Amino acid sequence: MASRSARPTLVLASASPRRLELLRQIGLTPDAVEPAAIDETPAKDETARLLAARLAREKAAAVALRHPDAFVLAADTIVAVGRRLLGKPDDAPDAGRMLALLSGRAHRVITAVALAAPSGRAASRLSETRVKFKRLTAAEIDAYLASEEWTGKAGAYGVQGRAGAFVTALNGSYTGVVGLPLYETRALLVGLGFPA
Repeated sequence: MASRSARPTLVLASASPRRLELLRQIGLTPDAVEPAAIDETPAKDETARLLAARLAREKAAAVALRHPDAFVLAADTIVAVGRRLLGKPDDAPDAGRMLALLSGRAHRVITAVALAAPSGRAASRLSETRVKFKRLTAAEIDAYLASEEWTGKAGAYGVQGRAGAFVTALNGSYTGVVGLPLYETRALLVGLGFPA
């Protein structure tokens, strides 16, 4: 029997190609990729940390219902400027508003990772990274919007792309800012018995 079939099934509950790429970076390829369709609306007065953790847990639980014999890995990323929460922008004007808000200031990127195991056990971990942007000109924001790299990204930017040139400081997990903190992810998998 091939060793691949001996390994437990791993399902990634995310449509993010970046998360898939990061998993592969540590030698893991999920057996299936199945995004969770849940309501991501923040509750009243919900902090970025609480929101990210709740959404990651809910995504893992929703997909685990369809894959009870698999390990289901989910994540959620929120960008916070003070108490303001920045999820994925609705459109280019919304993305432009977010980039203007991030311009010249520090913000936090919170990524929660949740894992549901076939045993019924579940666990989650949180990564928080402080990122500072240079002051962006209107031309820089317009050029970034035209690139469409902001699409589907919390805070309207991807640090692994052109927006990496906006970052003057990053204190924490780079992979957490990309969307899947690898240290926390591997610790979760190992902790719940997945051979990572």
